[in-house]
Amino acid sequence: MGRGKFKSKPTGRRQFSTPEDMAAGTSSRPKTFRQKLSMKSQNRNLRKYPRMNLEKNLKEKLKLGKQPSFQGGKERLALIRQQRAEAAKKREEEKAAKEQKKAEARK
Repeated sequence: MGRGKFKSKPTGRRQFSTPEDMAAGTSSRPKTFRQKLSMKSQNRNLRKYPRMNLEKNLKEKLKLGKQPSFQGGKERLALIRQQRAEAAKKREEEKAAKEQKKAEARK
């Protein structure tokens, strides 16, 4: 017992094409299917192989250190890691001091 607006289903309106019609290009499917397929083939983001090759080249350059922009990024990341480690150490010291004060107050 569904409630709400009735939505018709396309069960009775389906048109199937034979393999011969599809090979000849005279199938009865809508033209939008062809457009979607052509759009997929043109979309650079959906292609796998050039992207994989690009990543491989980039990894090789990174290993050799030929990318100066990445060298600066590595230094910056190392600095950020160092700052975070110092901040964590400081927090731990403050936490220990706070717990020590609580312990003294209880006595």
